[in-house]
Amino acid sequence: GQIPVQLGGGIRDLDTIEHYLDLGISYVIIGTAAVKTPGFLHDACSAFTGHVYVGLDAKDGKVAVDGWTGLSDIDAITLGKRFEDVGVAALIVTDISRDGALTGVNVEGVGELADAVSIPVIASGGVASVADIERLKARKGVEVAGAILGRSLYAGTIKPAEALVAAAA
Repeated sequence: GQIPVQLGGGIRDLDTIEHYLDLGISYVIIGTAAVKTPGFLHDACSAFTGHVYVGLDAKDGKVAVDGWTGLSDIDAITLGKRFEDVGVAALIVTDISRDGALTGVNVEGVGELADAVSIPVIASGGVASVADIERLKARKGVEVAGAILGRSLYAGTIKPAEALVAAAA
């Protein structure tokens, strides 16, 4: 079977989304543009239903924009709620203070967002081991829809097969 691929970074117009989806990309991730131009996000979700994720990069609960160079005064939960009626397929929440640091996932922060919104939430940033996936699965409340692995794969602190088993448990 085909492995679904998601792609994000610098997506600012519908033509770009259409191009990526035509190439076989399953999901596009809109970040800063979702915050700064909500009309674009609405149009994207209408035109490409089920294929648009929003990336929420947060530090201390506040959303960062422009490649993490700017920290907004809006919190991730407030912003996530704004996306509920737009048709966003999922929210990818990255704790930028933990990203690439292998310090463990922010289970509480991700879980609070998952509990607060009706959109599936995917955890990103800090996932260091299978234990992090187990902690996400074990938390009470709305199930976190997934977890993104990055540095942990490169560093060898987690094996993909083990991660998939833990996630399916």
